[in-house]
Amino acid sequence: QVQLAESGGGWVQTGGSLKLSCAPSLPGIYYANCMAWFRQAPGKEREGVAAIYPGGGSPAYADSVKGRFTITQDNFNTTVTLQMNSLKPDDTAVYYCAADKPRPGPAPCHWMMTGGVGDSGYWGQGTQVTVSG
Repeated sequence: QVQLAESGGGWVQTGGSLKLSCAPSLPGIYYANCMAWFRQAPGKEREGVAAIYPGGGSPAYADSVKGRFTITQDNFNTTVTLQMNSLKPDDTAVYYCAADKPRPGPAPCHWMMTGGVGDSGYWGQGTQVTVSG
């Protein structure tokens, strides 16, 4: 069974930074898929945050996090990291790692920001991020 192991998260003051990491249990999942982060705040729908395809192409970001969050890939460790800076209380949510197939073209993962994850995709268990103060 494929697992997406998430780490990071926690509590941080407004304006602070946190880093989330995600590593698939099978390296093949990392190389074959867009690796993405979604989040879901209480009472709200799950939304795409950022996505990247280790095979190339431009990463995708939600408008609400552009300029503050950065998604990066580590091909040696088959890990994807989400660096979150200038955090706001509105960023408080459960953050989920996800993986799904890329689409042809220079922006292979942008579809995930609005399309979510399909039936052939994978989800992590989620990690809580709380911003306050």
